[in-house]
Parts: sequence; structure tokens; C-alpha cells
Amino acid sequence: MNDKAILVGVDGSHASYKATWWAANYAKHAGLSLQIVCAYSLPSYAAVSFDSSYTAVSDDQTAHQDAQEILSKAKAIANEQGVEAQTLIVTGDPSSVFVELSRNYNLIVIGNRGKGGLAERLLGTTSSSLPAYAYCPIVVVPYTDDDGNLLHLNNHITRVAVGSDDTKWGIKALDIAAAFSGQWDAELDVICVVPASKNAAEDALAKAEAELDERLAPIEEKYPNLTIRRSIVQGNAIATLSKASCNHDIVVVGSCGRGGLSGLLMNSTSQGLLQHSSSPVYVVPRKYVEAEAARTSDQTSTETQSAETPVAIDQLVKEVPVQPATEQEAHEIEQAIDPEHEQYDNK
Repeated sequence: MNDKAILVGVDGSHASYKATWWAANYAKHAGLSLQIVCAYSLPSYAAVSFDSSYTAVSDDQTAHQDAQEILSKAKAIANEQGVEAQTLIVTGDPSSVFVELSRNYNLIVIGNRGKGGLAERLLGTTSSSLPAYAYCPIVVVPYTDDDGNLLHLNNHITRVAVGSDDTKWGIKALDIAAAFSGQWDAELDVICVVPASKNAAEDALAKAEAELDERLAPIEEKYPNLTIRRSIVQGNAIATLSKASCNHDIVVVGSCGRGGLSGLLMNSTSQGLLQHSSSPVYVVPRKYVEAEAARTSDQTSTETQSAETPVAIDQLVKEVPVQPATEQEAHEIEQAIDPEHEQYDNK
């Protein structure tokens, strides 16, 4: 596992370039390396290429050249943040490829709300595969709000929100959110959502408060200098966290695919938070939590052994060094994806 690198997926959409910007900014702050990967599959590429022009099924060379051009632009965006990124190309179904790649990384970043492309394949009808089945956390970076307005991403993260429940996925999300907040010296808002009910509402709130206190005790001990605010909200988890995303720089959630707060991410209404968030969503997947628990306790099983044995990167992807696009091209893309954002201060 490459625990010193962040992987970001690009497909030529502005949404993926915005994800590249976020990943590079975070890599710069955290002192991590950045790898940018462009994945394409020839059968789907045959119908429409990256730039929406038609091409022949067998024209792998054209697809490869388009991928290099996309990587060149993404690399230039990373360079603007002072990050020298490694560029990779892989052929194959993006959903399957990224799930396999997730065995090798501690974090993968993808963009959302582009016009089709990678985000749609990873987050659409067949797409729950990445957040649901990934072996590492996933950050999903939004491009626009529900009204189509471009979203601004801050260079420095000052407020982090985390959806908290008593599942092991939710507990892990809380721990990750606290560590992430500490890394940025940011404030942490811990949000516990309970179903609205007229019956025994006071008892439900009292129980939720006691459970939240218990979950927060080790966090407060581990991060004594961290500013933590807690809130218990009656209502819908997706609506509550989507609202929180409007005034937080990132929202952290656990995802198990069944039951609890995090389960809402993967059911029929599951894409709610991912599709409506106004800030990046940091998803902590079930397989990641299970694999980490297995490693800690030295348990063995078919699944956890598989999770612990990363697929060799060179079996999946090929490093293709590219020259970054010009500073002017990078500036034009940055102005298009986020006119408000300031250049990263390298001093």
C-alpha cells in the first residue's frame, strides 16, 4: 500500500480537473505525493471520445493521445500548487479499475457533477461500486451546486463536519475526521442524526446524547487541542449533512451499504449526499474498515487477505510521463472551474 501518495482520477471534464486541484492542494499541505490516472475503455470510447468526437473502435492510439493530453492539463494544475505529479494511464472499465487500485492507496479523489465521463460511471447507476467496494477512503469533489452554480474550494480547510453514528464505520469516520481536522488545525462539528419521532422523542435524544458522549471521549483525549462542537438533530441524515456541507469545507461519513446513517449512502436514495453536497465528501468504506480491523487483530479470511494483498500497480496501469500544459492553459482551466480561488501560496 502506498500510504504516502494520493491518487486522483481524471477524464478531461472540468469536474475531474477540480478534483485534481483539491487533491494537489491537500497533497501539498500534507506532504504527500500525487499520482494522476486517466482510465479509458475502448468499447465505450468507440462511441464517443474524451472531447465528444467520434472515433473508431480500434483507434487505441487516438485514445492514448487524448489521455496524454488530459494528463498534461491535470499535471499543469498540480504544478500550479507546487506539486510534481506522476501521470498514469490504464485501459479498462473505470469502476473495476479504481476498485482494484484502491487496494494500493490510502486515499483516492474523484470529481462529481461533470457532464458524464468518469464521475458518472463511478457514481451513477452502476457506480456505487467505488464508494461501496473500495479498499481505501474516497473523496468526492463536487463541481457545481444543485442550481448549476460553480462551487468554490478554499485553499485552507477551517471547518470539518462528520456524520456520527455507533456503527464501526461511523466510529472510524469520526476518528478520521478528527485526525483530518487536527492536520489542518480546523474546527470539527460532530453531527448525530436521529429519526424525527413524536413518540419518546426525549428518550431518543437523551440516548443519542449519551452514546455521542461515549464516542467522543477517546477522541477528546487523543486530540486535546481540537475544537469540537457536537449537535444532535432530528430529521433526515442526507438533508442534514447536505445542509452542513454548505458551510463546511468537507463532510466525512462512514459507508457500510446497509443500515445506520452511513447505509443511506448506498441504498436507492443513497447518492443523496454525494449528489447534493456543496463541499467535498470524504467517504470511509466498509471494506477499508474491515481490512484495517483484520490487520490489527491478525484475523485471516478470503476477503481480508485479498484486501491485504495489493495488486501490483504495474499490472494495472502504465506510467506515461507527460509534459505539463502551459501555465496559460492551466490558468484558463482554473478560472473555468473556480473563478474565486486564489493561487496556492508556496512561500
